Amino acid sequence: MCSLALFPPPLPPGQTTMCESNNELLSGANNSEARQDSGPLSLHFPRESLKLHSRTESSSKAAFLDHSETLWMRSAAAWRDGGFTGLLNEITTSHAEVPKWLSVTSGCILALLRWVSSFHGSLYPHVTLSSEDMIAEFSQVLNWSDCVVRAFAWHPHTDKFAVALLDDSIKIYNPKSAITPTLKHRLQRNVAAVQWKPLCASALAVACQNCLLVWNVDPCSLSTRPSSSCAQVLSHPGHSPVTSIAWSPSGSLLVSASPLDTSMTVWDVAAESCVPLQRVGGGGVTFLSWSPDGSHILASTPSALFRVWETRMWTCERWPCIKGRCQSGCWSPDGSRLLFTVQGEMVIYALTFSGSPGVPPGLVKGPQIAVVVADLSETTFNSPDGDIIVGGEIQSLSWDPRGERLAVLLKGDPEAANRPAIIAVFKTRANPVFELLPCGFVQGELGAEPRLLQFHPNFQHGALLTVCWSSGKITHIPFYFLSSDVSQVGLSGSPPLPHLQERPADFSNQSLFTELIS
Repeated sequence: MCSLALFPPPLPPGQTTMCESNNELLSGANNSEARQDSGPLSLHFPRESLKLHSRTESSSKAAFLDHSETLWMRSAAAWRDGGFTGLLNEITTSHAEVPKWLSVTSGCILALLRWVSSFHGSLYPHVTLSSEDMIAEFSQVLNWSDCVVRAFAWHPHTDKFAVALLDDSIKIYNPKSAITPTLKHRLQRNVAAVQWKPLCASALAVACQNCLLVWNVDPCSLSTRPSSSCAQVLSHPGHSPVTSIAWSPSGSLLVSASPLDTSMTVWDVAAESCVPLQRVGGGGVTFLSWSPDGSHILASTPSALFRVWETRMWTCERWPCIKGRCQSGCWSPDGSRLLFTVQGEMVIYALTFSGSPGVPPGLVKGPQIAVVVADLSETTFNSPDGDIIVGGEIQSLSWDPRGERLAVLLKGDPEAANRPAIIAVFKTRANPVFELLPCGFVQGELGAEPRLLQFHPNFQHGALLTVCWSSGKITHIPFYFLSSDVSQVGLSGSPPLPHLQERPADFSNQSLFTELIS
């Protein structure tokens, strides 16, 4: 079984990861000229520069409440704001204005509903969380509640990207333009995810607390503050908060997930209509990932169960987990392999969707069993400054579009200084057999921990990993290599080392996992 012990040791304090070249990660001092943040697309968002919300909208509601309203007007407002439970609560508390039998009956029904709700909460504890805590619990971002950068998305075809910040604003950056549009909307609260529409220059989907927003931002516009009329509002009863979204590779459909809705909702954005795909069990849907070939969708739930949907007939396979829910997942470039992690476990699993040559994608047979391909249990590395413990639970995965680098965000332990959150990078190859090799650890400036990671979709010289740090910085680490599609020696196809260096082990030739020997 593979282990983090095969990796080169983490960098000493004061050193940061610069890039990969000649099959090894290069580092430099924090004050060196070739720092991670020297690129034109690297940014820094100091927490002090953001205008945070001092209070929620509901906290000021009582200041504007007309206390002379009649019972029926208050009841209508309670129905609108709180549904049936809100209406019962209003009738119960207005016992002086309603018949005694109606007040008592409403109180009894309300008590029964609360008992049922508490029973449901014992089965699915997440339903008792607030919307913000629920988003933080199921977000792919580590420590989402306190993170300056809450969501990030590269455009699939150009070098621009969108950044969602702690103050609920979204900024769009393009190195070829001096204009930085800022997107704000009254419904754009607690942004959990953003994603650009494929094959489109301007459409950006945003997962918010109470709805979905689809912004249409003209790339040729000179406006720095697009009007809220540029955003489509998509909502469905009971479908909030929205914690995950995914576009189909063709851009024709958008799927969204909410931990309080057992349906995965499929949207036709142009028609502003949706079809809920509901299945019994799971307690909701927390995370979605559409395969690059469009044939499958991973749908995680808050319980120890996830589903893999096939999009030809819209049927699904149930996959139970032993310890906890499916935390994260990513697809190989051809959509034939799914890597996923489970909460409470320190391993990476793989599902392989195999088919015979010439078989249409819709008829590909599903996998029979999930295989462990990497063990990321805690490993101790000795250093002059003391022992460093790396490994543990996994927050998120990201696989580069070439299928040759896999980045894994490890949670670490915030209470222990020697157990930091860190990024482990594997060298991978999906075809003709699946293989894993250790590449190294990606580290930032002293005191900064990774919170979010994503690969650039069209980097021409290998892979480009974007990392959002706890300090509010966004940096980009290039991995320079030649694709394994080109005839090369070695797994990664990278050029050979120009000079020899003494290293603890020959990591570039040490196999972690291969289907031929597993």
